[in-house]
Amino acid sequence: MTNTRYTHWKIDDLPWGQFDRSKVNPDLLKLIKAAALVEYNAHDYARYMRGIFANDPAFQSSAESWADEEVQHGAALARWACMADPDFDFEAAFRRFTTGYKVSHFAANESVRGSQSGELIARCIVETGTSSYYTAIGDAVDEPVLKAICRRIAADELRHYKLFYDFLKRYLQQESLNRIERLRIAVGRMWESEDDELAYAFYAANAPLDETYARKKYNIEYLGRAYKFYHPHHVDRVVAMLFKACGLKPHTALHGVVSKAVWWAKETKARKNALAKAA
Repeated sequence: MTNTRYTHWKIDDLPWGQFDRSKVNPDLLKLIKAAALVEYNAHDYARYMRGIFANDPAFQSSAESWADEEVQHGAALARWACMADPDFDFEAAFRRFTTGYKVSHFAANESVRGSQSGELIARCIVETGTSSYYTAIGDAVDEPVLKAICRRIAADELRHYKLFYDFLKRYLQQESLNRIERLRIAVGRMWESEDDELAYAFYAANAPLDETYARKKYNIEYLGRAYKFYHPHHVDRVVAMLFKACGLKPHTALHGVVSKAVWWAKETKARKNALAKAA
């Protein structure tokens, strides 16, 4: 697996000797396999960002460090998944994922968000989602090694959010995006969290080799499992981070209303996914 140049923690420092197979949740194991593929593929995203910020050496350096840490996340999750399921071939699953899932705009030299500020808002939203996701899993899981991994990743993702947010503040001084424009980009990126990437990663990590990818099926398979780990306080944190990226004040009456609305939408989607899976 790829060696990282610099990270805030080392994989070998994790408490691997405490691994407890009896506490491995089979549904969660499938999610972790998929997450390992997505995290390990971070250098593709870094190349895309370097192209967009070709005029900013400081950001390019930060993007490389970000990618190194994301790849380490994938490597740690993959090591845990291989311990939980010795038959899991991570390298083969990763090849299957990267062969089948391609992002067309990665070759672009301009952000698909319309501006560098827009790209940074989108990155803040991604880090919001991943930080809350690993926090939710870390809160719920009983297996001690996975709990330790998720807590470290969640802390990294929160730090990555701050990294992109700090660059965003600088770029907004040059590119004037109002709150509505920022909110539009943020909500749009949130909707993209249900695109092919996570569904395809779930397929690549878990489906039989002779099975054909079906987006709707594997989207349901992924989201139906992932949604179960969220609680209202996780959603409240997501909304607070989203508000900050959009220039809105968190922990206000509006924040409370939006947080409840997002929780309701999540619960509605979870029920629909459950019904679709049962059908």
